[in-house]
Amino acid sequence: MTQPTTAKKSVQLSGVVVAESAVSSIDPDAGVLMYRGYDIAELAERSTYEDTAYLLLHGDLPTGPEREAFARELAERELPGATAELIDRSAASAAPMDMLRTASSTLSFGAEGQGATDRASGLAAATRLIAQLPTAIARHYRRRHGLDPVEPDAALGYSENFLAMLTGEPPSERAARIFDIAMILHAEHEMNASTFTARVVAGTGADLTAAVVAAVAALSGPLHGGANAAAMELFERWGSPEATPDEVRTMLARKAKLYGFGHPLYRAYDPRAVILKRLSEELSADRDGPSWFAITDAAERTVFEEKGLFPNVDLYSASVYRYLGIPTDLFTPVFAASRTAGWAAHVLEQHADNKIIRPSTAYVGEPRRAYPT
Repeated sequence: MTQPTTAKKSVQLSGVVVAESAVSSIDPDAGVLMYRGYDIAELAERSTYEDTAYLLLHGDLPTGPEREAFARELAERELPGATAELIDRSAASAAPMDMLRTASSTLSFGAEGQGATDRASGLAAATRLIAQLPTAIARHYRRRHGLDPVEPDAALGYSENFLAMLTGEPPSERAARIFDIAMILHAEHEMNASTFTARVVAGTGADLTAAVVAAVAALSGPLHGGANAAAMELFERWGSPEATPDEVRTMLARKAKLYGFGHPLYRAYDPRAVILKRLSEELSADRDGPSWFAITDAAERTVFEEKGLFPNVDLYSASVYRYLGIPTDLFTPVFAASRTAGWAAHVLEQHADNKIIRPSTAYVGEPRRAYPT
């Protein structure tokens, strides 16, 4: 019996243009990322996550009245009863990303415009997801750990509210701002794996919620959204900045996967990593215990010396999240919550001029043959 023929290598679609988009752009040689024409560094310095989400969805930064109206929409953070019940009943058994994938789907149950692909329905679904996914993440975390959920507070800003729901304590103004910056930096990144997934699903005529659910599933893979959690696990294993260089060299010699380094696009320093590195160093200044910044910095220097690789967004986001009190298994769900704005912007764009996305394969199997008698 002949064995099935398998492909000798996968095709990654790297460098293949699959869509025209006005949402974001990357200059891989200069290390520049822009949302709707605005440099990510300027957005991180001057914008808020709410304004950045509005920019991605609508194409321009909000005016005063637009900002107030959007803030009111994002303040609708309470979960529907069915979603809250699902989270409570599954808290003991469901992993955070499994919960988020399922809870995201339930948020459209009975909603006006469910199944529709017009822009108004898409915007309503996008705003609902952006507002309520952080509530789902925080509720699930607290239920898993035997804690009562903290109800969302409409009087608090987006990032301040999430940290308060998660920890049960209001964060400092600086901690809330740093988390807000991290959310901005993760909000969008061109045609990555999860965004491509969202556009493929939207291309079939599925609604925005369905496309975001698929994107959440794509983000759950450790080669995509799980990289900063995997990097944090390495830092915990290494334990100190003094031990890190030898640990890194040992992993390089074994050709083991080092998370947080290199990128399919950037040939320069990831501009998001530049900002997160500064924030990690700032947060480390008044912390006791392991210096996650020093460990990360030692890893960065060693990898560059040995391989010439720059860090990507995942390397320093790990320590920033840890300093902010976010558990490692929530790194990817938080990433998903921030990226929802970018996914939604791409889905709206796909729906506006939709054609099904149907690539081809190069067949490498058996040639035509006769059925045996």
